[in-house]
Amino acid sequence: MRSPRPRMAGLLCALVVSAAALAGCGLVSSSGTFHDARLPGGDRPLEGAELVVTSKSFTEGVLLGKITATYLAAAGAKVTDLTGAPGSASSRQAQLNGDADVLWEYTGTGWVNYHNQTETISDPAELWQRVHDIEKRDHDLEWLPPANFNDTYAFGASTPTAQRLRVESLSDVAALPVPDRTFCVDDEFFSRSDGFIPMLQKYGIPYNDPNGVPSGNVTRMDAGVVYTATAKSAPCNFGMIYTTDGRVKNLNLVVLDDDRKFFLPYSGTAVVRGAVIERHPQLRALLGTISEHLTDELMQDLNGRVDIDGEDPADVAYDWLKSEKLVE
Repeated sequence: MRSPRPRMAGLLCALVVSAAALAGCGLVSSSGTFHDARLPGGDRPLEGAELVVTSKSFTEGVLLGKITATYLAAAGAKVTDLTGAPGSASSRQAQLNGDADVLWEYTGTGWVNYHNQTETISDPAELWQRVHDIEKRDHDLEWLPPANFNDTYAFGASTPTAQRLRVESLSDVAALPVPDRTFCVDDEFFSRSDGFIPMLQKYGIPYNDPNGVPSGNVTRMDAGVVYTATAKSAPCNFGMIYTTDGRVKNLNLVVLDDDRKFFLPYSGTAVVRGAVIERHPQLRALLGTISEHLTDELMQDLNGRVDIDGEDPADVAYDWLKSEKLVE
């Protein structure tokens, strides 16, 4: 099973080189380290708890894992840090096996990848509830209320291009003259059943149609190159992006509104094994505190500090928790 978020995987390679495999599922630790901290006032609601925090290997997953490990340890838990598991399979299987307790997931991943659902549910709250109920029933996993960020697919444009063409939404793009409807996408998104070609159909500008989007208007390239190509508006006006990627803000890209609600929500959600949250119900409030602070713009900032500025995810996690006065 692959992760639907394969961004910046190379960044974490250095973190996993010296890691040891977790028996039975191939889970590895990114570095096993996070900063010591304490809750304001020295409260320790998780005193005596032993928790294993894991994450997927891309930047945002590791950041969320480091934030969680740091915060739960500050609350008194003895935390084993197994962040940075490659792909979805290792971290997911570890949690299913009972080898990991806490993992940040995405509602779209749960719906499509884990349960093979094809229905598009555009309402984030409804999608979360559907995934929550299936996961609780089938695996006794508790998907806590989602955070306020949605790491989904989108299309972006450079600020000058968006202003010149007067576009704010994908419907605005569909209304442009055919020569202006130029796109950069990666191969994976181009071929997805919920990707580029069905999206064009949804907006009434079918692919390989002289009145829609001729094949010559589409350039397929590596996902990382799409961002710089979009920022330069060459060879495309519009590029496929992820809404919380640090390059969105760094390159001053405009995220176009998916006004016909084609893309599935990928709301970030802390997932805890049912047996663990029964033993430690304090986790609901603690993880809820983290969730309520997370937004698209914040995740762009934090991801950018790692991907663009080269900071260590553990440092970024600790600095952010301190800046929010969640730890000291």
